[in-house]
Amino acid sequence: MKKALVIVGTRPEAIKLIPVFKELKRSKHWLTLLISTGQHHEMLKSIFDFFEVQPDIDLAVMTKNQSLAGLTGLLLSACTTVIENHSPDLIIVQGDTTTAMVGALAGFYKRVPIAHIEAGLRSYDKTAPFPEEVNRRVISAMADFHFAPTKTAAEALKYERVQGKIKVVGNTVIDSLIFATKKVSKQLKKFDRKYTNVVDQYERMILITGHRRESFGDGFKNICKAIQVLASTYPKISFVYPVHLNPNVKDVVFNMLDGLPNVYLINPVAYDDMVYLMTKSYLILTDSGGVQEEAPSLGKPVLIMREKTERPEGVEAGCSLLVGASQKRIVKAVKNLVDNTRKYKSMARAVNPYGRGDSAARIVSCLRNEI
Repeated sequence: MKKALVIVGTRPEAIKLIPVFKELKRSKHWLTLLISTGQHHEMLKSIFDFFEVQPDIDLAVMTKNQSLAGLTGLLLSACTTVIENHSPDLIIVQGDTTTAMVGALAGFYKRVPIAHIEAGLRSYDKTAPFPEEVNRRVISAMADFHFAPTKTAAEALKYERVQGKIKVVGNTVIDSLIFATKKVSKQLKKFDRKYTNVVDQYERMILITGHRRESFGDGFKNICKAIQVLASTYPKISFVYPVHLNPNVKDVVFNMLDGLPNVYLINPVAYDDMVYLMTKSYLILTDSGGVQEEAPSLGKPVLIMREKTERPEGVEAGCSLLVGASQKRIVKAVKNLVDNTRKYKSMARAVNPYGRGDSAARIVSCLRNEI
């Protein structure tokens, strides 16, 4: 039996790696340990509870006001110790977080094979997103197995002539979304009661998420100005914004939007709440990578509040549209979708290019044949 370490640190990583972890646990070929670094400690706890798994090891590396350099140093030491203690045959990381990059680096230093889930995403701008674009490029240089979500991602890896096996498997976030929608559907009455004031009392609801560093400052001010205009223009539409706790986001958002009658600024929500809100939304304004992948499976148009995306497949398929952190472009795009039924339906009915919900099984099958 081979031993695998699955390393997660943030909520998005957990959402995308838990299907792989569960599939490995079902396999008689693998002894699998789930390692939590605690990069998003409280958010991780809710995800583990929702998916009914618990980490085998919690490194709890976060400290107050921690810098990227400080986090990187602590992670490298902690991950190296875990690898030395457990002598794995494989390390699995996901995406482009500091946890993923350092987990891969620790494995590389110890000459342990590395599998990279969601490999090959590129914006080709090392500052956007920061530091994620560099993180994923670094992982690609070290990984032995590159599980690309799309053909576009796989082509990027081939162009860079990375070493190791490249396999197109879809995105594991769709695996988790299918699981979550089934679970949420069994509790609809509970969620309907919880959100009746933002859903049932309005003709439509627009969901907003935003947290990226590159929008700090003027970017978030422009986003809030756009929401002010839209809220005034469409009083029968509710605008629901689970506000990120980072002061660079929270302070600006509450200063500019708090008190508007049809704008609801709420605390960050659990994953099942987020899935419910996405299913009830008319469209979604976001700078999140995961939401870009999830929303098309739910038939929800996505307006991406970034200048560049490492997920161009959604834009090419017609599921999503880049609007940047621009007041003018955000307002124009939302108005077009609200007022133009034909345009809305064309985006809502576009085929999701990110997978069918069988990505974890495909990944584990591939690994069994290779290790």
